[in-house]
Amino acid sequence: MLTTLRNAWKIKEIRTRLLYMLLILLIVRIGTHLPVPGVDLTQLDSASGGTLYSLITGGNYGTIFAMGIGPYINASIIMQLLTVAIPRLEQINKEGEEGRKRIAQYTRVCTVALALLQGCGQVFTIRGAFTNPNFFVYGVALLAMITGTVFVMWLGEQLNEKGIGNGSSFIIAANILSGLPNGIMSMYVEGSGAGIMGWVKVAVVLLILLVDMIFVIVVQDGERRIPVQYSKKMVGRRMMGGQTSFIPIKVNIAGVMSIIFAISLLQFPQTIYQLWQPELLGTIVAVLDVTTSPIGAALYVILIFCFTFFYTSFSFNPIEVAENIKKSGGFIPGIRPGKPTSDFIQTVVDRMSLIGACTYAIIALIPSLFSMVFGVNIGFGGTTLLIVTGVALDIFKKMESQMVMRHYKGFLD
Repeated sequence: MLTTLRNAWKIKEIRTRLLYMLLILLIVRIGTHLPVPGVDLTQLDSASGGTLYSLITGGNYGTIFAMGIGPYINASIIMQLLTVAIPRLEQINKEGEEGRKRIAQYTRVCTVALALLQGCGQVFTIRGAFTNPNFFVYGVALLAMITGTVFVMWLGEQLNEKGIGNGSSFIIAANILSGLPNGIMSMYVEGSGAGIMGWVKVAVVLLILLVDMIFVIVVQDGERRIPVQYSKKMVGRRMMGGQTSFIPIKVNIAGVMSIIFAISLLQFPQTIYQLWQPELLGTIVAVLDVTTSPIGAALYVILIFCFTFFYTSFSFNPIEVAENIKKSGGFIPGIRPGKPTSDFIQTVVDRMSLIGACTYAIIALIPSLFSMVFGVNIGFGGTTLLIVTGVALDIFKKMESQMVMRHYKGFLD
């Protein structure tokens, strides 16, 4: 990994892209500490941190980047689901580059709408931190938060063009890693405050995290390859075809989206509780707490399984894959073309999704296990570890591919 980074730094274009990413990272981190007009940040310590949302956005309420890239991610997920559910949007998405631009524009509009709703909730939540509370100050704060979200969305799109990898994912990973010092400090306090046994506990936690990271890498790169044989046919005077290819089926096609959907649904009552605080709703929020309640952890696992198969059914169509194989003159050895092929692919996808849901559920429960068994809040793990590891792997793969491309270009020249 260090060798790849060192070699990439020697290439001017890649070095420029890396420096651009560092500049965007600096801007994002500064924005997460700039308060909106009229807010005293010293009164917001208890309002931020601890949730998946706060980790993704950087964990700082009352700042211009308080919502971060969150509304854009939610809008992208909504548009992705609507593209499959609404035939008109599906048709637009298949119109090539122009269609994708229209879908991107719809996503931006949806982002502003979600930022407006979410910003209203945040302004209401932090209303006690305003030094001179009135409707004008609330409106200015709301406008600042929405503008900050739109600016972060624009930064993510710029990173897609001038950086390496996916810009939105990079911003999310950077915000997650910003909470790493708090996790290290928490473990240091745990180790220094309990003597030898405290340091033994910290060592066990670090070992489990290392094993978990290796497990995440193996799971994200794992796939089942279905062989496809293409029959030979005459095209003019040439014999074409006859080669063997494969269909890669990932361990979990839904990826981290199943975890994000599950935790978002479980945290929805907590969002309502910030606006309206009856005693019954407070009890429900406590029961659904994934880190402290066994019932919440059990529901978390069940929802991960449900959303894994739900999201996979939208993002992968075995019937369409089987039709494309048939049109190309291909077949899976031992399986008849048509419906038997689609049924076979569906069976493979279901089995891989089941394995992926089991592994992702185990990974997602690691923070809860740390909190329940060891009593240590590490501030990251599970979903965050999946996101950070996936972004890091994607960036290094993109750098390696660019270096290989330049190597061949130099050889041809």
